[in-house]
Amino acid sequence: MIGRTQLAVVEHDEEIQTQTTEERIADESEIRRVVDEIDNACDLKDWKRLRVYFTDEIDADFTSLAGGEPAKMKADDLVEGWKTNLYEAKKSFHQRTNHSIKISGDKAEVFSKAYAFNLLEKGKVTGLWEVWGNYTHTLNRAENSWRCSGMTLEVIHQRGDENIRNFVPNK
Repeated sequence: MIGRTQLAVVEHDEEIQTQTTEERIADESEIRRVVDEIDNACDLKDWKRLRVYFTDEIDADFTSLAGGEPAKMKADDLVEGWKTNLYEAKKSFHQRTNHSIKISGDKAEVFSKAYAFNLLEKGKVTGLWEVWGNYTHTLNRAENSWRCSGMTLEVIHQRGDENIRNFVPNK
């Protein structure tokens, strides 16, 4: 037979477990939202909103797409680079799926599958470029929210005219 004190301990442990599970679900939901909203803001060309999802500095590794070396950079510079490359006339579509989220305290890592395209329909250069890959995002908890502190893209396949991805008109 279980006594009142033991019953209270069991009920307390169950309450803590429920709180922990609810907090984890809330964290996972927010982390997934941040990663997805990076893509949404990019495609909407909402650069101010995009910047909100990043820490001040970010570890960026797009070497499997563009060569070079992984870099630690200011998030403002990353956003400005995307703003320049994904200018108004260049249509883009980014999609992320199959999120696998690992949380350890105030840090998180998200693995996801990715698809994106860039499309130019008018002008000096026209065509479509597509890419499929795996993304790993790292995030840090910051005052009741999560912010992206790192992105790594592993390209699996790309097709189309790579000039579309790289083309920026002269102003």
